[in-house]
Amino acid sequence: MKISVIGSGYVGLVAGTCFADSGNDVVCIDRDAAKIELLNSGGVPIYEPGLEELLKRNVKDGRLTFSTDLRSGVAGADVVFIAVGTPPDENGEADLQHVLAAAREIGKALTGYAVVVDKSTVPVGTADKVREEIRKVTDVEFDVVSNPEFLKEGAAIDDFMKPDRVVIGVESERARKIMGELYAPFVRTENPILFMDPRSAELTKYASNAMLAVRISFMNEIAQLCERVGADVDLVRKGMGADRRIGYPFLFPGVGYGGSCFPKDVKALIASAQQHGLEYDMLRTVERINARQKKVLVEKAVKHFGDLNGKVFGVWGLAFKPKTDDMREAPSIEIIEGLVGKGARVQVTDPVATEVARKIFGDRVLFCPGPYEAIEGADALCIVTEWNEFRHPDFERMKALMKTPVVFDGRNLFDPAKMRERGFVYHGIGRR
Repeated sequence: MKISVIGSGYVGLVAGTCFADSGNDVVCIDRDAAKIELLNSGGVPIYEPGLEELLKRNVKDGRLTFSTDLRSGVAGADVVFIAVGTPPDENGEADLQHVLAAAREIGKALTGYAVVVDKSTVPVGTADKVREEIRKVTDVEFDVVSNPEFLKEGAAIDDFMKPDRVVIGVESERARKIMGELYAPFVRTENPILFMDPRSAELTKYASNAMLAVRISFMNEIAQLCERVGADVDLVRKGMGADRRIGYPFLFPGVGYGGSCFPKDVKALIASAQQHGLEYDMLRTVERINARQKKVLVEKAVKHFGDLNGKVFGVWGLAFKPKTDDMREAPSIEIIEGLVGKGARVQVTDPVATEVARKIFGDRVLFCPGPYEAIEGADALCIVTEWNEFRHPDFERMKALMKTPVVFDGRNLFDPAKMRERGFVYHGIGRR
């Protein structure tokens, strides 16, 4: 098939590359000329494990190209994906201006029947709005489909190639057949393609992310109680997760969730519910818990040291999660701003997010090449992102480098008893 992907950000670039790798001819289109120039020169604007290799292979084989010319890129396409940004507006609602603008431009560019697919995360009813915008500017036949993405940053290639499920909101049998054929190579292990109406598909994405955010926030609440009553949240988590109705995924307490999906999607679902006369009190509480959780490490530091003025803190991890350089809504921002705001000096490191972090913090923090440099002369270490590189450090070397061996472990990487045996003062999240 000939596929056009409008938007060469995280979702569009991963989707376009994976579709090309299954034998389709794909053009990724973006109005950002600098981004397209970078892609055409062999660069990749985002960090995602496995993406660069896959992208370069498909470019070399002629299946994947990049362009700023939407009209020529869409002409003759069988399927056109809209994968542009939907940032929250001041009310938390998803801003659809880029989606609807793309729809109008697609409509003007259509030369024959095509399936237009909402790949961006969009509120319920967006497929109808996209259809209206396209119909205003063309008499060419088309269908609009909702196909939300469920990619985890850091594992996006594997998620796309081997999805748990593919959700497709479709109304015409013609579009259903095309989408089924397009996704057939990715579901050969019998993971389902779930065909449904577009509105159900749109809501499925928000509901899924909101549920995961609820699980994270619930465990952070339990961790707070564990600290008050002398229980150990890791043992509680194991006892809960053994119940097959609950399971273990997303039952890990920490310093809160971040990234491009959970914060935005929870806000958008709350806003969407309000528009229909509903108050999602539970999700508002999830937001409050998450905002509070991002302050926990700073609160622990104040409780331990008292005055933080002049204290030196090493910070391991800047990205909101491992295997990505994404710092949107990252807990590290709140933590570092909190420490700096109280007069502390902060030394930071991250395997891939340093350049993104420089744009946020400038020269207000010291950027270090590795974890040991970040704790040299430090009064304490804050662990914020659970990169594998941080899980098995040389503890004796750490003690020798630090001014005082104090660790605030925001991801519960280490065993509290063993840390005490090694001579560290250790503060975890909900650990005894």
